[in-house]
Amino acid sequence: MLGRDYAGQNCSIARALEVVGERWTLLILRDAFFGVTRFELWQRRLRIAPNILSKRLAALVEAGILEREAYQRRPERFDYRLTPRGKELFPVILGLQRWGDENRAPDGPPALPVHAACGEPVTRTGRCERCARAVDPDEVEWHWGPGSRGRTGVRPRPPEAPPAPAGAA
Repeated sequence: MLGRDYAGQNCSIARALEVVGERWTLLILRDAFFGVTRFELWQRRLRIAPNILSKRLAALVEAGILEREAYQRRPERFDYRLTPRGKELFPVILGLQRWGDENRAPDGPPALPVHAACGEPVTRTGRCERCARAVDPDEVEWHWGPGSRGRTGVRPRPPEAPPAPAGAA
């Protein structure tokens, strides 16, 4: 799959879509930015078939977006963590989220990214509204908004990842 020219197009967007342009892949990445690192949690949150999840995680590892780190030997199990290349996708995920918030969320945004250091919202480009600097995904807390259907308050990133927003997947 990787490395192939998308339908003969010499286009960086088409090449990027080869890696991340599939619904499950984008939802896996969304949850990775929420702090999910384990296969079982992705499977439970997304209600995704294990074979599809395995295939998507393997493709993200192959593309250098996620890296695997063993946390258990028998049976062998892995954490999947965003690499620096993967973290570069943060503004892409935020842009999609904000577009969905503005155009497809009648009850309001389900989750709001906030800069943990100062408590201000993070823009669709990944910058803090107060500090005006790029915010690393590890510096974000997710505040559950009106569209979260009852979940409110702050959910920190790891060690415990928050539940999927209502209507996810």
